[in-house]
Amino acid sequence: MELLYTDQDLVVCIKPPRVLSTDEPGGLPELVRQALGDPHADVRTVHRLDRVVSGVMVLARNAAAAGELSRQIREDRFFKEYLAVVHGCPPEGQGTFTDLLYRDKARRMTMVATEPGKGVQEAVLDYRLLDRAGELSKVEIHLRTGRTHQIRVQFASRGMPLVGERKYALLEDPCEIALWSHRIGFAHPATGAWMEFSREPPRGYPWDPL
Repeated sequence: MELLYTDQDLVVCIKPPRVLSTDEPGGLPELVRQALGDPHADVRTVHRLDRVVSGVMVLARNAAAAGELSRQIREDRFFKEYLAVVHGCPPEGQGTFTDLLYRDKARRMTMVATEPGKGVQEAVLDYRLLDRAGELSKVEIHLRTGRTHQIRVQFASRGMPLVGERKYALLEDPCEIALWSHRIGFAHPATGAWMEFSREPPRGYPWDPL
């Protein structure tokens, strides 16, 4: 567990792949407590990454900090930037994807809906093409909304599944899903000072060729 920053109100870390963001045995808060050397530390999840996704996350260390960070997320004042490697290439060098998404809780999958309805929510993201290598493209993604599996579904539905995608494309790429929480920004819950943290993806396929 790599900790990027810690104080009495929050901890910023790198979430490993195949680890749940929520507080349960083996989940990220438990790993953070181990890294802090205090199995009883108050560590609270305020935002999530899919289990298979890695990268920068912030967790709160008390109720007040959790409430303030959650408020920033609700009010779209919490900055999130992702990097992804996809099969294919976006039609434009930069643009916006807008879809209606429906979450099928029984199947634990998110799907694109054709029209508004119960449980259907708008999903919006901005992307920018960073590089290409053969059939692969590296993109930078800014989320305007935070729907479950949003990035994965919006790219897969356009014929550009993320490398390593096994839920929405059943690919056999020799790697974990190529989706990385690259940068987060927020106002410190106690001081109000703006803070940003970033980390590059790990070396190796599929990131290195791009």
